[in-house]
Amino acid sequence: MNVSAVGSNAWDIPAARNLYNIQRWGAKYFDINDAGRVVATPLQEAGASVELIDVIEEARSRGLKFPLLIRFQDIVRHRVEAINQAFRNSIKEFSYQGQYRGVFPIKVNQLREVVEEILDAGKPYNFGLEVGSKPELFAGLALLNQAGGMIICNGYKDAGFIKMALLGIKLGKKVILVVEKLEELRHIINISRQIGVEPIIGIRSRLLSKGAGKWAESGGENAKFGLSTTELLAATEILKSENLSHCLKLLHFHIGSQVPDILTVKKAVQEAARYYAKLHKMGFDISYLDVGGGLGVDYDGSRSAFDSSTNYTLQEYTNDIVYYIAEVCKAEKVPHPDIVSESGRAIVAHHSVLIVEVFGAIEKIRANIDLPYGDNEHALVRELLDIRKNLAKLNKLEAFHDALERKEDAHNMFTLGLMDLPDKAKIENLYWEISREVVQSFAGQAYIPEEIRKLEDSLGDQYLCNFSVFQSLLDHWALGQLFPIMPVNRLNERPTREATLVDITCDSDGQINKFIDLRDVRDTLPLHSLNYNANGQEPYYLGFFLMGAYQDIMGDLHNLFGRVNEVHVFLDPDEGAGYYVEEVIEGTTIIQALTSVQYDETELKRQMKAQIDDAIKSDKLKPSEAMRLLDDYERGLKEYTYLTI
Repeated sequence: MNVSAVGSNAWDIPAARNLYNIQRWGAKYFDINDAGRVVATPLQEAGASVELIDVIEEARSRGLKFPLLIRFQDIVRHRVEAINQAFRNSIKEFSYQGQYRGVFPIKVNQLREVVEEILDAGKPYNFGLEVGSKPELFAGLALLNQAGGMIICNGYKDAGFIKMALLGIKLGKKVILVVEKLEELRHIINISRQIGVEPIIGIRSRLLSKGAGKWAESGGENAKFGLSTTELLAATEILKSENLSHCLKLLHFHIGSQVPDILTVKKAVQEAARYYAKLHKMGFDISYLDVGGGLGVDYDGSRSAFDSSTNYTLQEYTNDIVYYIAEVCKAEKVPHPDIVSESGRAIVAHHSVLIVEVFGAIEKIRANIDLPYGDNEHALVRELLDIRKNLAKLNKLEAFHDALERKEDAHNMFTLGLMDLPDKAKIENLYWEISREVVQSFAGQAYIPEEIRKLEDSLGDQYLCNFSVFQSLLDHWALGQLFPIMPVNRLNERPTREATLVDITCDSDGQINKFIDLRDVRDTLPLHSLNYNANGQEPYYLGFFLMGAYQDIMGDLHNLFGRVNEVHVFLDPDEGAGYYVEEVIEGTTIIQALTSVQYDETELKRQMKAQIDDAIKSDKLKPSEAMRLLDDYERGLKEYTYLTI
């Protein structure tokens, strides 16, 4: 429907920025230029800007279809440097005696190019990796080739996991096996003796403090991982009895992903620092305190304790961690440990933008469908025509209730076979026309009744988008996580429609009907009307931002829509455009998606050829036509799983 919330003020670029809130969630990495196009500034003020539409056209010229994922690798590098520098600033400010040793949790984004970029950017800071499974450990051991490089091994571990970690120690890496349950400790000790390598051991403490937001249950005393205080004491006794007290080098805790409230961090750090201090006083020379993950991303720009936001800055986060560890150590008279953090989301979320093509709209009122009204209309049609004609003089809420009653009467009559299809169509169309005018009459009023708010939402269009929520936006579907979504061009034009987004899966859950807003969650997204020319609909692209954390790896194959096409962008001042596309990773083909669920390409072709041969023998198809169809089938197996618009 037509946008009422945008208001009647003059439209300009600042108005577009305010509507989509880009200056807040964009974190100086994204903005709108004077031409009304979204630009990426991967180095913030220190580097060039890149128009997303330029990258889209470059991808189109290379034959890539949509949806398309754009990775700005310079943003990844910038985030690594920003986190390390923030900790260094805090260490200097509070005269902290330890160092910062960050690690990237591979689970947040396992793509090799992303992990390699993080490690390369992190070399000056001795930045390492966190792994939580055997495949991640195998990858981490190969990629982290820096002498003394740190790998934190979390998660449950079997013999193979432990042996491979010990191999890393033999190669000169600082591979720390974090004990998640008490039984693991004896397992680690036994295997290390078999191999003849002293382990580097960490223990995860199960704090009473836990996070807030959607991932709060990953911390606290009912957490899946970690040792209780009693188990922690038991672990220290085992280490003493085995003469391995010197192997305990790290204390770890984790309060959950995307922690929105800084008070949660403060409490957890103080509690964990006490554990560290008490263990140190017991004679354990622990070198590292691992504060886990949780550093959040402000997805909606509200800078609040809302689930999709954070009420703190990066510098405030590092200041609080360093300050409270230092204060506890001072009170307990123990040395300052080196600080380890496992920030993944905050490193990679911003670097990835999903570009989705809109290919149509479902509207409640179709402007191109003209329903003629005559003198002999059904009684309910005449009543609705009368309401529409006199709406300006009527009480708007009462008029809406009357129209709704007529619509429901029409539905009941149609169900009983007492109304024809043309009359029902006219009644529904009149109802939506009246509803639209009623909603518009309330625009700008201080108080809008709840039913009118709901009516406004129901009047919204549905924009059809060529992507799968289940593949590319899994956290939105599963957890209600909000992501910034907006058009990437035409932002010098006022948006005139309110819409929800629907994907191309055959699933009613394949939609987005919750959007970020500075004050609350929006139920619709302001968008532009789709333009048409002689060749059909003109391209209209939406950007889904801050997609780099978890979404790439966690997507599923619902309807067998696979991974999307990718382009990796690097800034380069020597290039005419100021950037270049360093790599293209093509998305999943139809046969690749089918192979993942046990279909064999050769067998599929054989079965289709057998059916084609039978059709030729029975004269259902001419041989030339049959061979063309078979060729189309075999060639189609190599195509992209998404629609070709």
